[in-house]
Amino acid sequence: MAKNETTAGHNNPAFVNDEGSAAGVTKAAEAGEAETAVVTKKELTKEEKQEKFQMLKNVFIISIAFMFLFTSFNSMANLQSSINKMDGTAALSTLYAALVISCAFVPTWMIKKFKAKWTLAVSMLGYSTYIAAQFYPRVWTLVPTSVLLGLGAAPMWSAKCTYLTQVGTKYAALVGENAEVVIVRFFGIFFLFFQSTQVWGNLISSSVLSAGVEEVNRTEEELGVCGINFCPWDQLTDNTTNTTTNEIPKVQIYTMATIYLCFSLFASVIILIFVDPLKSFGEDEENDANSGKSGLQLLVASFNHMRHPYQLLIIPLTIWSGVEQAFIGADYTAAYVSCGLGVHMVGYVMICFGVCDAICSVSFSPLVKIFGRIPVFTMGFAINLGIIITLIHWMPRPDDLPYFFVISGLWGVSDAVWQTQINALYGVIFPGQSEAAFSNYRLWESLGFIIAYACSTVLCIEAKITILLVFISLGAVGYYIIEVIEWRGGLRRDSEGKVVLVDQLFKK
Repeated sequence: MAKNETTAGHNNPAFVNDEGSAAGVTKAAEAGEAETAVVTKKELTKEEKQEKFQMLKNVFIISIAFMFLFTSFNSMANLQSSINKMDGTAALSTLYAALVISCAFVPTWMIKKFKAKWTLAVSMLGYSTYIAAQFYPRVWTLVPTSVLLGLGAAPMWSAKCTYLTQVGTKYAALVGENAEVVIVRFFGIFFLFFQSTQVWGNLISSSVLSAGVEEVNRTEEELGVCGINFCPWDQLTDNTTNTTTNEIPKVQIYTMATIYLCFSLFASVIILIFVDPLKSFGEDEENDANSGKSGLQLLVASFNHMRHPYQLLIIPLTIWSGVEQAFIGADYTAAYVSCGLGVHMVGYVMICFGVCDAICSVSFSPLVKIFGRIPVFTMGFAINLGIIITLIHWMPRPDDLPYFFVISGLWGVSDAVWQTQINALYGVIFPGQSEAAFSNYRLWESLGFIIAYACSTVLCIEAKITILLVFISLGAVGYYIIEVIEWRGGLRRDSEGKVVLVDQLFKK
C-alpha cells in the first residue's frame, strides 16, 4: 500500500526559487490555488538502492569530518579565556568578525567556483592554521590565523548546508518521503556527530589539564564574585586560581595542540578521499539557482536575500543562536564553573552539555515528524528561559556539583533545537536559494558570536544575561510571526509568482 505524505511548506506559494517559480506549484497554483505536494514511498531498484546508500554514506562522512574538525576547534576555543586570556579572546572576536565579512563576500562565489566538496576540504585547512598557532600563542600568530579561519568558515558551513539540503531533497524524491522530514533527519545526523565533539574534545582537554591538579578550595569571598556577580576583570586580576598560562605547563598545552592539529588535518583528508561531488547524484552544479551570474551578481543576490520578509523575521533568532553558544562556552564556564569549581572542571561540565546536545540533535527529527516544529521550538524557548532565570538567582558553590551538570545538560538540549531546527528551517523556507540563505545564516549567527565575545571582557554577567533575554525574546517573536504567516497561507506573491519583498510591500 502506497503511503502518501504532504510536504508541508514546499507547497506554500511563498517558497520560490531564485527565478521566481514556486516550488511544487502547478498551473492551478499560478491562478492562486496551491496544489498540495504529494510524495509516495516506492520500491527501489538495485541501482536506486545503491544511489540511496551513496547519499547516506556522504552524509555520514561529512558528519564524521566535522566531528574531527570541531573536536579540536571547540575545545581549544573553550579554553582561550583561561590559557591565553586577552590574546585568546581578541583572536576569537577577530575570527567572527572575519566570518561576518566572509559571509557577505565569499560563500556563493567559492561554492560556484570550487563546488561544495572542494570548498569543504580547502576551508577546513584554515582551522588547522589556528590550531598550529597554539604552539606559540601570541597576538601576531593568533589573530592572523583567526582571520584565515574566519574567511574559510563561512563557505565551509554554507557548502555543508547546501550539500545536505540538496542531497536530502534528492533522497526524498528517490525514496518517496517528505522532503522537509528528510532534510531535518540529515541535519539531525550531522549534529549528532557535531555535538559529540564537546565530549571527545573536552575529555581530551580535561584529562590533560587535570594531571597533577589538586582540589581547589574557594573562600566565601571568592565565591561571592561568582555567578551573577561575576565580572571579567575580577578573573583577570585573580592570581589565586589556576587560570593563567604560566600555571599550566607548556607540555600540556603542546600535547593538546598536537592531538587537535592531527584531528583537523584528518578532517580535510577524509573529505577529499571519501565524499562524492553533488554531480554524482544528478545535481547539476553548473546550473543551480545562482549559475550564470558573476561574482558581483552573486554578492548582490546574497544582500538582496535580506529583503525577503522571512529573512528579516528570522534574524533575531539566528543572532540568538550565536549568542547562546558563546555564552555557554565562555561566560557560563568562566563565571560559574571555573569560578566555583576550578578550570580543570570546565571540560567535564561541557562533556555533559555535548552528550545531551548530541542525543537530542538526532532525537528531534522524529519529534518534528510527529508533533511538528512549533512544539520543538517552544520547548527550546522554555528551557532557555528557565535556565536564564535560574542563573540570575543561583550562586554557584562547590557543594552544588550536580547543578553545574544539570544546567549544562539542559542548555545542551535547547542548543540542539537551535542548531538542527534553525538550519532545517532555512532549508525549508528558502528552497532554491540555499547559498544566499545559508550565507545569511552564518552572517547573523556570527554577529551573535561577535556580540558575545566583544562583551566578554567589558561587561559583567548580569549585563550579558540581559542581552540573552533581549535576543531570545525577539527571536521568539520573529519565529512565531513566521508560523502565523504560514498558518494564514504564506507570503504575498506578485503576478510572476515571486515573493513580494519588504521594500515592495509599501508600494502601491
